[in-house]
Amino acid sequence: MSNQTSPLAANHDVLRVELGARSYDILVGSNLLADTASHIAPFVRKAGVVVISDATVAERHLPVVLASLDGAGIAHREVIVPAGEKSKSFAVFEDVIEQILAMGIERSTLIMALGGGVVGDLAGYVAASLLRGLDFVQIPTTLLSQVDSSVGGKTGINSKSGKNLVGAFHQPRLVLADTAVLDTLPRREMLAGYAEVVKYGLIDDPEFFDWLEQNAEAVLSNDGAERREAVMRSCAAKARIVSQDERESGKRALLNLGHTFGHALEAETGYGAKLLHGEAVAMGMVIAHDVCAAMGMAPAGEKERIASHLKSVGLPVCASEVPGMHWDIDRLIGHMSRDKKVRDGEITFVMTRGIGKAFTSKAMDIQKMRAAITRSCHG
Repeated sequence: MSNQTSPLAANHDVLRVELGARSYDILVGSNLLADTASHIAPFVRKAGVVVISDATVAERHLPVVLASLDGAGIAHREVIVPAGEKSKSFAVFEDVIEQILAMGIERSTLIMALGGGVVGDLAGYVAASLLRGLDFVQIPTTLLSQVDSSVGGKTGINSKSGKNLVGAFHQPRLVLADTAVLDTLPRREMLAGYAEVVKYGLIDDPEFFDWLEQNAEAVLSNDGAERREAVMRSCAAKARIVSQDERESGKRALLNLGHTFGHALEAETGYGAKLLHGEAVAMGMVIAHDVCAAMGMAPAGEKERIASHLKSVGLPVCASEVPGMHWDIDRLIGHMSRDKKVRDGEITFVMTRGIGKAFTSKAMDIQKMRAAITRSCHG
């Protein structure tokens, strides 16, 4: 992963994800959508592009993207899916596949994902599957997708058994992160993404966590230098880890800090609006630090410091804060047993020795883990 100066414009920075022949750039800056055609030009052929978006994003941002493509004479077609997690389903996946095949695409057709994590994961899996693999570009429109799901090549859909259990590793050719579009997001959506930003500090960059404690509101409230820096540092952290471990055989698992617990909470709420992914990750990171403190690995006070920061911006930090939920601890642990990180019947947990000191281990004290989950669920 490396930084470089963009040859296209002065209004963005470029990060390089180093993966040999599959290397690609992440562009981070303001008002990049208006120049979409210029940025994707190296990957466009006569077959043109198919833009996959959801109904909400299409209404807000698709006209700007299409105007750019039209101005450059790039042929395009669009597929619009319903907004929300339910679009990461077999039914929507099949419908999108059939719509695109009916267009008479070629191996040189470029798929463009315009939207948040749901659209990016769905469109990436569509690209990985069509004609045994088409190039695709990620244009993430939420903070969560800009700093996490658009980078690294994980694509997929959900099944009845759990989230993201069906998919493929398929790297994009380019990630275009326009920080100005985040101004259109509701505060709750911004906060859901912010939880993933905090995660990068907690994994291995305590100085970044210190910086976030001082600059969180600036990151969240306006498209300024602080937001751009937060997205850049988050993407740089993920790019560095992905470059070392593309298919999650080792170090990349650290990116799942808080996710094993968080995914269990999401599964129990049905992956809906009751509990957003980033909110679940915030709770999961607090649980992870709680259980590691109980096991004598991490300083007890750091769990409170993390929870205090997350709470200060408006994120929930305990599962007991989710309205209308009566948690069954055994059911939550059952969800965890079906997590993608289960290997040879054992869960690989992301654990911590403190802020910036995350590591992976299967040596979990199940009773202390149960107690930490119970504290989160019942206060």
